[in-house]
Amino acid sequence: MIQTIQPSGKARELKVDPIGSIPFALVHLAALAVVFTGFSWPGVAVCVFLYVIRMFAITGAYHRYFSHRSYKTSRWFQFVLAFWGTSAAQKGPLWWAAHHRHHHRHSDTDEDLHSPGLHGLWWAHVGWITSTKWNHTDYEGIKDFSKFPELRWINRQYLIAPLLLGLGVYGLGFLLESTASFGLAEAHPILRTTASQMLIVGFFMSTVFLYHGTFCINSFAHLIGAKRYKTGDESKNSLILALITLGEGWHNNHHYYPGSERQGFFWWEIDITHYGLKALSWLGMVWELNTPAPNVLSMGSKGNIRIETAPARPAMKGATLDDELEAEAAD
Repeated sequence: MIQTIQPSGKARELKVDPIGSIPFALVHLAALAVVFTGFSWPGVAVCVFLYVIRMFAITGAYHRYFSHRSYKTSRWFQFVLAFWGTSAAQKGPLWWAAHHRHHHRHSDTDEDLHSPGLHGLWWAHVGWITSTKWNHTDYEGIKDFSKFPELRWINRQYLIAPLLLGLGVYGLGFLLESTASFGLAEAHPILRTTASQMLIVGFFMSTVFLYHGTFCINSFAHLIGAKRYKTGDESKNSLILALITLGEGWHNNHHYYPGSERQGFFWWEIDITHYGLKALSWLGMVWELNTPAPNVLSMGSKGNIRIETAPARPAMKGATLDDELEAEAAD
């Protein structure tokens, strides 16, 4: 059931930056160019593929690693995760993670960046990203990662990966167009495509879908679904949102125990990001994947209940990100 919530007075004070929003708007306009280029099945296949691998970069890298440090990895693969994440065109890893930590500290209060209950659905979904107020990177809020010069560099140069990806997708389309899909299109016209179709459908439409898939958690995950734990905010669990975002829809679980790498706490809660990270752990790329405390699981398995207070938990596995992350950054 969707809650109907009126924006507060503070929401009306929040302003969109019309000049700074132009690139964001142009990506959406470019996706609409599909009315001129038309669709192709190769373009649709690339669109879906890029959506999935880049959504995993957001959920598995930007969110579960850089924001919450829910697992460990090597320094070189840490940079791979950061670069991979920038391909989603959602700014740099330090910018993303610092703002997400701010959200957890102030969830559904006036200080929250994107509370639909206080600032309205539109602002929570997309408005805040277009505001100059949140353009900066809060390096103080991400000191544990901002100490790495390569991460500060990629945080500033976050457009490199999406530009290279866009050029690569266009180049793939040009190659398929010039070779008639390596000679297969004559016998199978369904494989025919053009460079412009690959760019518009494969890259721009995928990027727009990725934007709004990610943004659904900021907005709808605080409006739609069920609560298992009492977290002091309006975070909810939703299977639909979990499918859209590869597992991020178990948002109430996550807000109760944000240090857990696995956000689908129970076997029936589909969490594709967790499956991917588990596979990476088998390859030795990541390790020490944090899990919920046993008492959290035992209480949660009793049904749709509301736990009044969070249980004691070890460092990096609880909801109090402030003290835990800042203490590690000082080490």
